[in-house]
Amino acid sequence: MSNTIDFMQYPWLVWGFVALIIFMLVLDLWVFNKKSHEIWNKEALKFSIIWISLAMIFSWIIWYMFWIEKFSEFQSAYWIEKSLSVDNLFVFILVFWFFKIPKIYQHKILFYWIIWAIVFRAIFIFAWIELINRTYITPNFFWLLSSPLELNFVLMIFWLFLVYAWIKSWKWEEDEEIKDLSESFAYRIVTRFFKTTHNLDWSKFFTIENWKKLATPLFITLVVIEITDLVFAVDSIPAIFSISSDPFILYTSNIFAILWLRSLYFLLANSMWLFSKLHYWLAVILAFIWIKMIIMPFYHVETTHSLIFIATVLIWTMIWSLSSSKEEEKK
Repeated sequence: MSNTIDFMQYPWLVWGFVALIIFMLVLDLWVFNKKSHEIWNKEALKFSIIWISLAMIFSWIIWYMFWIEKFSEFQSAYWIEKSLSVDNLFVFILVFWFFKIPKIYQHKILFYWIIWAIVFRAIFIFAWIELINRTYITPNFFWLLSSPLELNFVLMIFWLFLVYAWIKSWKWEEDEEIKDLSESFAYRIVTRFFKTTHNLDWSKFFTIENWKKLATPLFITLVVIEITDLVFAVDSIPAIFSISSDPFILYTSNIFAILWLRSLYFLLANSMWLFSKLHYWLAVILAFIWIKMIIMPFYHVETTHSLIFIATVLIWTMIWSLSSSKEEEKK
């Protein structure tokens, strides 16, 4: 891994990133989406372009300041996090369907999920990096090598999570049965600590019924989505550690990817056919990361090569999805 960025030496970059995220979220909630409304493809595409553009501009600043290696790390981590987070979106569609959340209220739930994700991604990434730095070992049975070989216990656990995620990606089925979310751990957590109602009260998270304060389906859905996101983070965060150990690169790329994820959700919900083969891309990328983590102690794969591979597989999968959808339309 390359040297990490000492972000204390670049406070303007850190505060600029923070100010940009806060400004965009405030603009999003209190200007563009002040009133609850259904998000259609045109609006979702517009915001997707905005978030992608901001991420690319930020990555070019990284390139200008820290050269190609850091730029490649940012880009690779950004696209890997984005690809692995698509699984979340399929689950979000299921959760919204199960709790019968109207489309006009889905944006509000996803907005507050974004706030949750920004905070907990920071905790996850910075805590895991500190843990990784403290868990390197040098096994005695590698004494025959010309130089000491360092392995990491935590990264080996991450490797097992990636194997599980890889198997799950290959087994994904489009016609998978809808699960009963009332039996899920997240739903039981909500109903254990809050009294709930099945009735919507516009866009409120809580309502009053018979003089009792009750959690509405919007609040239940929000908590289920947030807990689900934590579970998915266990899959996705290990993957980006194969790209970089730089906390600033990992966190900023992760947040930009998540901020685009909300707009991508509406594109996905309205255009499922564009992503029909995406699970195969996830499986290929996970296999690539898995192999990269295995050979990491022996050989360092250049980040630029990783970026080229990720982009190539993504383009190929999208073309495959489009061609498959056209063939199905002809039948």
